[in-house]
Amino acid sequence: MINWLQKWFKEQTDGNWEHEVIIKIETIDNPGWSIEIDLVKSDMIPIEWKLFEVSDDNWLGYKFENNVFYTAGDPNKLELSIRVFKEFIENGSIEEGFIMERMR
Repeated sequence: MINWLQKWFKEQTDGNWEHEVIIKIETIDNPGWSIEIDLVKSDMIPIEWKLFEVSDDNWLGYKFENNVFYTAGDPNKLELSIRVFKEFIENGSIEEGFIMERMR
């Protein structure tokens, strides 16, 4: 998934886009990971925070608002978080089953 994210980023660059966009991958104190990707201008429909929690140490959530895609998950969810972003970019939405199938 890291290779996909690198390729996606490179495909977006045009001399201007990369100066406006923020991509952050950080640790959080739950513990876990968060990813924030500013899509600058997007016609995608906002999505309120959706949390998928199998247990205290098996969870992932995401939202899309103000042209920013945000996802956070437990320490084992970095790859799935990127995969969720990929699904959002490619399909404009994320099926709940897509996440739950990958969390088990």
